[in-house]
Amino acid sequence: MKNILIVNDDGIESAGILAAAEAVKNLGTITIVAPKTQKSGAGRSLSLRKPLPTSKVERNGYTAYSVDGTPVDSVIVALFSILKNPPDLLISGINLGENMSSEITTSGTVCAAIEGANHEIPSIAISLHLEEAHKFGKGTDIDFTLSKKALGAIAEKILSQGLPSGVDLLNVNVPDSNVTRCSVKPTCLARRMYSAKVRRMDNSAGGSSYLIDGDAIFDAEPGTDVHTVRVENKISVTPLTLDFTSYDGIKDLDFEI
Repeated sequence: MKNILIVNDDGIESAGILAAAEAVKNLGTITIVAPKTQKSGAGRSLSLRKPLPTSKVERNGYTAYSVDGTPVDSVIVALFSILKNPPDLLISGINLGENMSSEITTSGTVCAAIEGANHEIPSIAISLHLEEAHKFGKGTDIDFTLSKKALGAIAEKILSQGLPSGVDLLNVNVPDSNVTRCSVKPTCLARRMYSAKVRRMDNSAGGSSYLIDGDAIFDAEPGTDVHTVRVENKISVTPLTLDFTSYDGIKDLDFEI
């Protein structure tokens, strides 16, 4: 029997993590380990020299643990404390909101999968494209049907065949939940997913605070994850590697000081 670890960045109470468990429950034994609270945007943040209170909790009959830390903390606690053996597959999600483009390094969802891959665990990050109003709740009103179908098929293939050569993890993005049926397309990362904005707010005491926001980008190049999900309404699967090295640039940096 295969062992599957499921994590997320939306928190242990998110409906998305239960949807992920339901999608793969027939493929192996499920263990859920997730942050106690919402941790979107945490990226690969790690809590060093800080106790991480962890509790076993009830989540629809699944073995589940709540970690008072980041998504990456949850992965490390799971791999090196909770689980007796490394899992055969790590799934991060199903996230409430898309995680695409080079901006995935800010995503707790994707970075939890990166952490799993860093420990040589085949990993999948999966996210559902949603309107802003639905991204930071518990997701109880979200239809995960298409996301679950995609995740089940991809997970089954990885468990039986492994990841493609040279691939450390897959980043999957599913169109809005009002799309009930669509094709799957292999993609590359777009450059940006949002155009950044900062709004300044002054207070009566003479101080200022700043709110970081952004507008969704739709005009990304064909073949990218952003174009595939937002324009074509197709499921994007982007193969990722942990190696950030620009090999073309190595020769240009060969000089003496």
